[in-house]
Amino acid sequence: MLSAPGCGQFPLPYDAIPYQRPLAARAWQEQQLQALLGTPHEQQFFKALADMGRELGFDYCAYGLRLPFPWAKPRIVLFNNYPTAWQTRYRDAGYLAIDPTVKHGIRSVAPVVWSDALFASTPEFWEEARSFGLRFGWAESSRDASGIGGMLTLARSGEPLSEVELQAKGYQMAWLAQVAHLGLAKRLLPKLVPESQARLSKRETAVLCWTAEGKTAAEISTILHISERTVNFHIGNATIKLGAANKTAAVARAAMLGILC
Repeated sequence: MLSAPGCGQFPLPYDAIPYQRPLAARAWQEQQLQALLGTPHEQQFFKALADMGRELGFDYCAYGLRLPFPWAKPRIVLFNNYPTAWQTRYRDAGYLAIDPTVKHGIRSVAPVVWSDALFASTPEFWEEARSFGLRFGWAESSRDASGIGGMLTLARSGEPLSEVELQAKGYQMAWLAQVAHLGLAKRLLPKLVPESQARLSKRETAVLCWTAEGKTAAEISTILHISERTVNFHIGNATIKLGAANKTAAVARAAMLGILC
């Protein structure tokens, strides 16, 4: 589960509230970063994130990592410490497909606070989530050059998030979202998306770039002053390294991973 609904509206748009970074926040950041550096496994890393969330006043923490493949239906890996019954209900009901917080995170990296307006299109989902104690929350998504996206959610059952609290803790929450993404992506990608570790040669990258421009092997051989057979050799190597079925898929994967040109 990437997120779940709750209440908490503010007179100003949330993304208009400036983040503060006092000395205390910088000290907190340095302390927490040291704790995270010593967690080699993703489950340990997430537990450390949840502990930090509790320090910021949140009972629950969730992170969803959206992988770039397969293209038609990207895989999402979920971590959370929500009540077990809600985790089961969320999965079995297919709530990931309708969760407005997830949809927001795919469209924008702007942070969002759970509100009546945000969940107006899914009132039953909202009411059910609140019945499990998930009433107030905040979420922020991240994206990187490798085509990987993710979203951190911090939630609680008690007090709504006030504007004052967001101004005081906003920097730490946003920092935690970025660290969560970098840390979990680093630990998971080599195992779940081995293609992300592919290293193409300059020639392999060049032929894929020209292929992406719609050039044929014959045209690329003229542009690069190499034989057509050599062009096809480099395309074949790149296709194998990227785990793609053909050169079209290889170009798409290279582009999504940020290694095309």
